[in-house]
Amino acid sequence: MPFAHPVRSAVLLVAGAVLVAGCGAGDPSAPAPASASGKGSDTGGRGSGEAAGAAGPVGLDNCGQRVEVPSPPRRAVALDQGSAEILLSLGLADRMVGTATWTDPVLKGLEKANARVPRLAERYPSFEKVLDTEPDFVSASFLYTLGEGGVAPRERFAKLGVPTYLSPSDCVGKDNSGDGDGVRTAPLTMDTVYGEVRDLARIFGVPERGEKLVGELSARVAKAKAGADFGGASVLYWFSDSQGPYMAGCCGAPGIVSGALGVKNVFDDTKEEWPQINWETVADRDPDVLVIADLTRKAQSAESAAKKIEFLESHPVTRNMTAVRKKRYVTLSGQAMNPTIRTVEGIEQLAAALRTHGLTK
Repeated sequence: MPFAHPVRSAVLLVAGAVLVAGCGAGDPSAPAPASASGKGSDTGGRGSGEAAGAAGPVGLDNCGQRVEVPSPPRRAVALDQGSAEILLSLGLADRMVGTATWTDPVLKGLEKANARVPRLAERYPSFEKVLDTEPDFVSASFLYTLGEGGVAPRERFAKLGVPTYLSPSDCVGKDNSGDGDGVRTAPLTMDTVYGEVRDLARIFGVPERGEKLVGELSARVAKAKAGADFGGASVLYWFSDSQGPYMAGCCGAPGIVSGALGVKNVFDDTKEEWPQINWETVADRDPDVLVIADLTRKAQSAESAAKKIEFLESHPVTRNMTAVRKKRYVTLSGQAMNPTIRTVEGIEQLAAALRTHGLTK
């Protein structure tokens, strides 16, 4: 997710920090997960055959590190919205003590559960603020979040006995060694997202909930794709910033959306996750449809969809583009354009918009 990697002040060293895992864990039973549509109940019982919190230790390889979780977490912190929404969708709000780094309102249907979990920061909280929650598990969607300039490297948590989990979507088939948002060495697929759901469900001792959520998401993708023939319509995905706009390359979450619907991303000739591309080049590609992120954060220029459309319709280079003249806009949440469970929303909403705009065969 393009944040332009802001430089934040160095995190103070924490000497002699003592974490009491499981302190104040409360009732070990967890609410039932929301449905994949985000409209499930915030309360209820466990899935058949599950005993939340009763599972044994879990060990797995995660983004080049071995993660050992001795028992299902009871004081988890999700440092990115995508990770938080997976945990909330699995019905784990009562085992979460903090979330951070939000771009959008929470997924519909999860509002009550989300309100029960403290928001540590709209963007990156300090390392100390995370430690103040006495976490026994920390998860994140992006490598940068668990690195220098984000919250803290994974090694700092490991030294204090706190296991961390990073979304495989930000490391599998991806090179993050450069200065930007990474380069895809292989196209991302929903299977990687589903793998994250299953990993987290296993870590928390609720594997059946994970399978249920994956099944619901898979069914939604199949339904959105059914009978879709958009004749190779061309699209462009704009995430943020009007001065140096971040457009989607070929192979991240927007690539999943394009591939599912058989449309062409006009910047599918770059494997960069979110390259910054000048407006003259954008206008030259002249896509049939503009897919724009509607963000609530205020980190960069033109974050909201309204601001983006205002810019497009007033800028001398973009106002004569086909999609702008015909007002072929599709607004998605930032999370729908990131590799998260809400990428499914992106498939559904773009399919509906293409039909509305008459771009079907």
